[in-house]
Amino acid sequence: MTQRLHLVFGGELIDPAHNTFKNVDDIHIVGIFPNYQAAFNAWKSEAQRTVDNAHMRYFIAHLHRLRDEETAASATEELG
Repeated sequence: MTQRLHLVFGGELIDPAHNTFKNVDDIHIVGIFPNYQAAFNAWKSEAQRTVDNAHMRYFIAHLHRLRDEETAASATEELG
């Protein structure tokens, strides 16, 4: 069975209309989760916790999409 990992992260944006972080060093890494439901629950918790700050945004990244298991070497392996 393929593992479908998800990363939840967020931080303060320069402008709420765009997805550009104000300070990349201050990005909050919530965690890596084994399935979308767990990631969604973590995302929702952080989004609700920071609801009073319109510049705060949290995201779910589908880590399993970054790697193509069908090819001998994925693009990320070629970087090293």
